[in-house]
Amino acid sequence: MLTAETLKQITDAANVAYGKPLESFTPALLVPDSYSLKNIEHLQEFRSRFRGQLRTKSIADFCKYVKEHRVETFATIGFVDAERMACNVIFNLGHIEEPGHGDDEALLQLKPTAAFKAMKQIAGEHLGQTKLAEWMEDWHGSLVVIDANGEKMEVADAVQKIRTITITAKAERTSSESNFGTSRSAMDSIEAKHAEKQPAELHFTTVPYEGLAARTFILRISIRTGEKPTLMPRWAMQEQNEEDMAQEFKQVLLNELSEVADLTVGTFAIGK
Repeated sequence: MLTAETLKQITDAANVAYGKPLESFTPALLVPDSYSLKNIEHLQEFRSRFRGQLRTKSIADFCKYVKEHRVETFATIGFVDAERMACNVIFNLGHIEEPGHGDDEALLQLKPTAAFKAMKQIAGEHLGQTKLAEWMEDWHGSLVVIDANGEKMEVADAVQKIRTITITAKAERTSSESNFGTSRSAMDSIEAKHAEKQPAELHFTTVPYEGLAARTFILRISIRTGEKPTLMPRWAMQEQNEEDMAQEFKQVLLNELSEVADLTVGTFAIGK
């Protein structure tokens, strides 16, 4: 009497000899192990269909690839994530009636330029005199310095002012006497000497991301007094600047790709 294991071996042997091809776009055969499905695309000279993923930080290269790679059988659909300064274009997403695999795409993630990254690193930070002075010397070609009176300063003069900030301490005491009692008070204050002659704003002009236009960012400087003074460059109107850059990013993509791709603001993920 044949056992179940023996019957399975006989069935598997028959399957090996008479592998059953499937009528699928990607060639496949039914093979032993309880008729499991095996993909044999890798045995062909060519792949059954093109799919891949481009990743780039260049707007120009991204747009060039999208224009050259799109296919006629599917609409090219893109999703613009303005907050992350990113865009994802899918070439074979298809539509509701005939959904595609959605595994052929191009991803753009903008990278901040070195100058813009350097500005973001100091914005909102409390810096020592030397660190801020050295940063200004490194990026002097992109800087315009404004003093507390609204007048332009030479960068070299501004650097020297920052390096030589003087802190003064003042004490004021008040004494009052009457027939009914005596009162005394003391008030101490610390201030930066000649504060009105110090740099008040740094106007920093740079291209924030490759493919976008140059713009001027304003850093307002405040001084924190103490035994060792620190300076904080605050990025003025930061949220407005970021929104403006996001709008510009979307417009650049629309100008380049509106005729070859349907762009939507947002993000998209393929369902499982």
